[in-house]
Amino acid sequence: MAAENKKALVYSILEFLQKSCDDGTIKQDDTEGIEVAMQCIGEAFGVDPTDAAQQEAYSTKPANLLSIFEVYLKTKSKSRAQTPAGGSSSSAAPTNAAAQSTEVSEEDKKKAEELKAAGNRKVSERNYPEAIKLYTEAIEINGAQAVYYANRAAAYSQQGDYDKAVNDANKAIEIDPKYSKGYSRLGHALFCQQKYQEAVDAYEKGLALDPENALIKSSMATAKSKLGSVDRSPESSPSGTRGMPGGGAGGMPDLGALLNNPQLMGMAQQMMQSGALDQLMNNPNLARMAQNMMGGGGAPGAGGDAPGGGASGAGGPGGLADMLNNPEMMEMARQFMGGANNNNNGGGNNSN
Repeated sequence: MAAENKKALVYSILEFLQKSCDDGTIKQDDTEGIEVAMQCIGEAFGVDPTDAAQQEAYSTKPANLLSIFEVYLKTKSKSRAQTPAGGSSSSAAPTNAAAQSTEVSEEDKKKAEELKAAGNRKVSERNYPEAIKLYTEAIEINGAQAVYYANRAAAYSQQGDYDKAVNDANKAIEIDPKYSKGYSRLGHALFCQQKYQEAVDAYEKGLALDPENALIKSSMATAKSKLGSVDRSPESSPSGTRGMPGGGAGGMPDLGALLNNPQLMGMAQQMMQSGALDQLMNNPNLARMAQNMMGGGGAPGAGGDAPGGGASGAGGPGGLADMLNNPEMMEMARQFMGGANNNNNGGGNNSN
């Protein structure tokens, strides 16, 4: 049953159409079609213009639909003419309304955080496609959180989608220019694309925001060493000069010092007891880097597109040092030793 005000409007429309047929506004050839349409409209809304009771209830005489509409148009035109300067203020109202409509409710914020946490768990399980899906859902609910983009950038990097990782890292920085982890994610993705100077620039910006961040410091040092290896020729730059800090002869790590390091031995014991060492050795990214180091010349892109490939030749000592210093290798090691959840939170406190 249509509302009474709608019936009154339909009555006026039918009255207008009937008058247009009677006064010749509608051509004689079209009158039959209009009359059929009027009958259908009347039946749909339960309106009969010939019914005396409805004439009493719905008629607007002496006014009619056309005269009412003309009054509206004149009023609208007059209002525009009187307030030319008020256009900006009137246009601001929809803008403010639009801004208010995009505000995220507390319930939606909570849902987005739950999706982010679920994505973090999937990253720790190395289920990167599912993690990306969950982060994307969080972004769709609350796209103003830099951490969601940074976390998705990390997941993209882990599965080798470096272009998407760069885009997401840049979006995180755009949302929050003071979010150091955004620059860290950007630097890592650029490093994996062998864009070492751009990676260094990103790491430097992140380090300026978080000077004590050990991961950014280490990653930047590795990117700088790779940048130096590109700038120097093999004849003038022995591969051993790019060894790990505290390395032994030829750039090889000082294994004696490593084995005597109680913190390192404790972490190794933890990995063996938890089974994480087996998982690490079966990781395809690690296998890819090892193949680049030992098999095909070690240069970036040799034997595949491994971002961490060494530049010192097949099986050279610099390749091992490069692999151990590679940010992607460090990221995997942190995940397998139980730090994945903390790392993939993407600096949640910084995003608030």
